[in-house]
Amino acid sequence: MSTHLRPHPLTIAGLNRPLQLWLHDARDQHVSRDIAANGIWEAYETQLVMERLKPGDCFVDVGANIGYYTAIAADRLGDSGYIVAFEPDPDNVKLLQQNMRENGFNRIDIVAAGLSDNHRSAALFRSSTNFGDHQIYDNGDGRKSCPIDLVNGTEYLRGKVAEINLLKIDTQGAESQVIAGLLPLLKQSGRQLSIIIEFWPYGLRKAGSSGYELLDMLAGLELPFKIIDHVGHDLLDCTEQQLREWVEMVECNPDDQGFMNIMLGD
Repeated sequence: MSTHLRPHPLTIAGLNRPLQLWLHDARDQHVSRDIAANGIWEAYETQLVMERLKPGDCFVDVGANIGYYTAIAADRLGDSGYIVAFEPDPDNVKLLQQNMRENGFNRIDIVAAGLSDNHRSAALFRSSTNFGDHQIYDNGDGRKSCPIDLVNGTEYLRGKVAEINLLKIDTQGAESQVIAGLLPLLKQSGRQLSIIIEFWPYGLRKAGSSGYELLDMLAGLELPFKIIDHVGHDLLDCTEQQLREWVEMVECNPDDQGFMNIMLGD
C-alpha cells in the first residue's frame, strides 16, 4: 500500500480544530480522491453526523474506511464519550490507525474486523479502484480477496457501552448481518438512537439477505425513517411502506443496483 506523501486538510465548517487525513494513492478513485480534491467527503452526511453528536455520546462507525467519520466524531466528542471504528480491510486499517494517531485521537477503539451476526472468518473481495467498495461476497468480477474476521457487535460492545447514540453503517451489502448482530443493543438504546445506513437491495441480495429483511429489522426499532437527499441537502420523511414499495420496484430487475442512504431517528 502507498499513501499520499503529505496529509490533506479537511475543509469542514464547524470543526473544533483543524484536521488532516493521510489518504490512499490515485488507485482509490472515490473517498481518497474526493478528500484530496475537496477536503470533504459526502457533505450532507458529514453535516448530519456533526449535528447529531455531542460530548459524552457513543458513536459506532461500521465500515470506517480510512477514518473520515471517525475523526469528525472524535473532534465533536473531545475527551468524552466512546467511539469505536470497525474496518476489516488491512490497508484501510493502517490509514485509519495513522489518521487517529497523527490527529492526536488516542481514545478511539479501532477494531480490525467487520461486523456480522456471529463471530467467524470470512473473505473480503477488494475493489481495485474504490477502496470503500470492498465486499464480503464474490460478485464474479474477478476481484482478489483477503481473509478477514467478523464479530458480533452486541457481544463486542457488551460491558463497554449501554447504548448507542449514532450508528453509521456502510458495508456494501452486509448491512443486514451488521444490524442483526447489533439488534439487542439497538433496541436497548431507544429513542436517543440515530442510524445512518446505506440501503442497497442488490448488494443485500448478493450478501445473502434482502431489502425486505433489513427493513423488517429496522422497522422493529420503531424509529422514524428519512431519506437522505444528497442534492437538496434535506431529510425527506418516508414510511416503511414507501420503502417496501421502492424495494419491490428495484427487485423487479435483478440487475438494478439502485441505492439510497437513509436515516432512522429524530
